[in-house]
Amino acid sequence: MSRIHEALKKAEQEKAAQMVAGARTTAPQIVNDTEVPIFSSQRIPEETNRPAENVRAAHVADGAILQFDDLVRRCAHPEWKSDSALRVSLAGDSGKIVGERFRTLRSRLYQIAGTRTLRRVLITSSLPAEGKTFVATNLVRSIIRQADRRVLLIDADLRAPRLHVALGAPSSPGLSDYLRGAADEYAVVQNSVANNLCYIPCGSKVSNPSELLLSERMKILLECVTPAFDWVILDSPPALPVHDASSLADLCDGVLFVVRAGETDYEAAKKGSLEFREKNLLGVVLNQVERSETRGSYYYGHSDKK
Repeated sequence: MSRIHEALKKAEQEKAAQMVAGARTTAPQIVNDTEVPIFSSQRIPEETNRPAENVRAAHVADGAILQFDDLVRRCAHPEWKSDSALRVSLAGDSGKIVGERFRTLRSRLYQIAGTRTLRRVLITSSLPAEGKTFVATNLVRSIIRQADRRVLLIDADLRAPRLHVALGAPSSPGLSDYLRGAADEYAVVQNSVANNLCYIPCGSKVSNPSELLLSERMKILLECVTPAFDWVILDSPPALPVHDASSLADLCDGVLFVVRAGETDYEAAKKGSLEFREKNLLGVVLNQVERSETRGSYYYGHSDKK
């Protein structure tokens, strides 16, 4: 965990430096740069995570078989109007640099996937407003830029969902409706016809989100949809206020922990990340780092479970 702690310390140092400077940038771009502290030294071809065509099927609870093409044909196809403030602009040098960081993150995940099972990835943080939704949406956008990559993005933050805002998509029916038994798999999935991205929004507001996320139907849903996609990315609630992220981590192959440079308290980030030490913590994404501080540098880490 020492490398991960180095990344957390860097976030604390950035916070102190900004306090000394007496002011923070108020530019509309949420993240100036992203560093990816994920362990892996061996480069594995990105194609290693791609499932064979004959396994692109998901078994639904009633025993039927759900094919990807059938899912896309039968699910909703609403018009998405993406929130430009929550996506990486590919225009200009700054946008290109940030986009490259997400391509690096994508490559690191494929490297790990070449050594063990890694299909379901949970993205969380210690506290709200640290950029986990930004990371989730732009990681997914980076993946689907590759030909024939099929991704399912799930908004598992039933308390304060933001993915539907980032995508400009309807928020229901969605995950909570499926978990309550009010909708089936076809009803809650949305698809962007322009690419291979599918999306399950948060759904209707509920009073018992933890109980729903811990239910057997959550496990059934993930087992149902995972074989049909190359990646299943879940945006979860922050780790410290509620226990939802820790519970969801048990259903995922790995966890990415987001830290906001200049904002996240070191002790809070350390405490939050330790929640996942025994739950396949892949590494820390250090968010909102000044470009001058990150050029040419990355931080890598992994959970050694010692």
